[in-house]
Amino acid sequence: MATATAQSDQSDIWWVFLLEGIAALLIGFLLITQPGATLVAMVVFLGFYWLMMGVIEIVRVFVDRSVAWYWSLLIGILGIIAGIIVLHHPAFAAVLLPTTIVLYLGIIGLIIGAVQIVGGFTGGGIGSFALGVINVLIGLILLGAPMAAALAVPLVFGILLLIEGAALIIWAFRVRS
Repeated sequence: MATATAQSDQSDIWWVFLLEGIAALLIGFLLITQPGATLVAMVVFLGFYWLMMGVIEIVRVFVDRSVAWYWSLLIGILGIIAGIIVLHHPAFAAVLLPTTIVLYLGIIGLIIGAVQIVGGFTGGGIGSFALGVINVLIGLILLGAPMAAALAVPLVFGILLLIEGAALIIWAFRVRS
């Protein structure tokens, strides 16, 4: 019974999945064909978002007592500063953001890999050890050439968005009928 209700609820909003799929296809296509311009545009939107959220957090200091006021103030100030910096230097932010993501993923790869390797020696088996080695290698590759890896970020996200967009459009028409 619950499945029929969930299916009915989704069929009523099939068009939301369709719109999400079309948006994902468009952004994915733009990231693949015009990665620099698309990344700068997305970073500018991110800058506006951080700026607006910072202002909202500052307002929250005066109207919401469910969170300690100093946390809202700190988040608000950081959001406003981040938004202003990104909006004043969008090209720099468009380069820095993917590079930061690559560095973060490289460090996480090293940590996860090391833990998996240790797990392989302490009873996790050869599979855990092999995955650990792979994660360490990926981490080293990312950290060894972060700028080169950062250049691939728009392409990778573009491909993922194209796949997601196609899947959402197919899903929309499946739930509609």
